[in-house]
Amino acid sequence: MEKQILKVAAESNPSSVGGAIVKNLQEGKEVELIAVGAGAANQALKGCIIARGFAAPQGMDLLICPGFTDVTIEGEKKTGILLKVVVK
Repeated sequence: MEKQILKVAAESNPSSVGGAIVKNLQEGKEVELIAVGAGAANQALKGCIIARGFAAPQGMDLLICPGFTDVTIEGEKKTGILLKVVVK
């Protein structure tokens, strides 16, 4: 199964993030969101909540599995939030 990694920034639109999550799940892809920083994590979580609302009328119940991941930004190693979205 193909994996789609969505990088979420503090400036990301949560509705767009939610739509991208549902679109990729409908295409049969695994979806993971990566967010570095409090603002980005906030937008990613809001996107997941909105995605659940988009997916529910289609009979999909989404689960969010949180974790940490290491990312390198401009040569500097940082810890990011990893949100794996799966269909229950």
